[in-house]
Amino acid sequence: MGRIKSNLGVALLVGAILASASACGGNASASAAKSSSQAGTGSNSGSSASASPSPTRPPGPPMLLNTITPLTGASVGVAMPISVVFTNPVASSARATIERHLKLSTSAPVNGAWHWFSSTRVDWRPEKHWPSGTKVTLNAALDGVSDGNGRYGTHSYQHSFTVGADVEATVSVPGHSMKVYRDGSLVRTMPIDAGSPSFPSWDGTMAVIDKQSEVRMTSCSVGITCDKSNPNFYDLTLPWDVHLTNSGTYIHYSTGDPYPGHSYGSHGCVHLSLSDAKWFYNYVKQGDPVTITGSPRGKAAGDNGYADFNLSWSQWLADSAAGQQTTGTA
Repeated sequence: MGRIKSNLGVALLVGAILASASACGGNASASAAKSSSQAGTGSNSGSSASASPSPTRPPGPPMLLNTITPLTGASVGVAMPISVVFTNPVASSARATIERHLKLSTSAPVNGAWHWFSSTRVDWRPEKHWPSGTKVTLNAALDGVSDGNGRYGTHSYQHSFTVGADVEATVSVPGHSMKVYRDGSLVRTMPIDAGSPSFPSWDGTMAVIDKQSEVRMTSCSVGITCDKSNPNFYDLTLPWDVHLTNSGTYIHYSTGDPYPGHSYGSHGCVHLSLSDAKWFYNYVKQGDPVTITGSPRGKAAGDNGYADFNLSWSQWLADSAAGQQTTGTA
């Protein structure tokens, strides 16, 4: 029916690196250095001062990670990026070093690069979609690494995941149809209704963020209207919701448009019939690409969820500090 305020933070929080864990590591290191210095104190104060051990890492507050996605152990779609979100801003001068410490290994070599969407979010994606079946490990060797703003990493982290079957969906807004492919073969064609001329859907390729069996959708939460007398007001809980953008684009069933395939019936979402919505919900996974065409709104921004493939390769590399790389093999 419509769009809902972003649930990305909730969806990603499952894979968060807890700030308390990083801070605890930093505090433990400081205490250990202090204890070692005190233990070495003797009658020769000058000798004991020169013998004091160096700290295990530079002084300063810890550089914390808010989230790393995908979750370790996940099976994801071919358009799923690796997304690392820092709690505090990373200076431009430190980004190349951080990229070099975010080390990727794969079961077969893959060409790709990191891209900074902001001072706190950096994503890695292949130049083209991941090959199905690729096993991926991220070793974030950040212990002692500076963020350029006085903070230093206190931990190293490892995430491993697998790229599953190549499932892709295409949506034609003017054709009121959606096609789902698996490994290049057409699996199902379904009638859809997309956004109206007043509230058009996003164009472009968006990887599935997550999915929920029910989502409450309100016009107020996305800034359309909070006025119940307005014809565009809605407050509905709808089933079989596949989440595409932070701004609230879903593929789902709508009680206000139960028989799609003939009109513009939403405030930006893509509507399926009840049976088709349930089938699609059960069929797709995080990272499967959905490509919408024929909408006048234009492409979703790359960081509006996981729309990373809406950037051309040259655009992607323009905001990579260390540049293109080929992964090592595990």
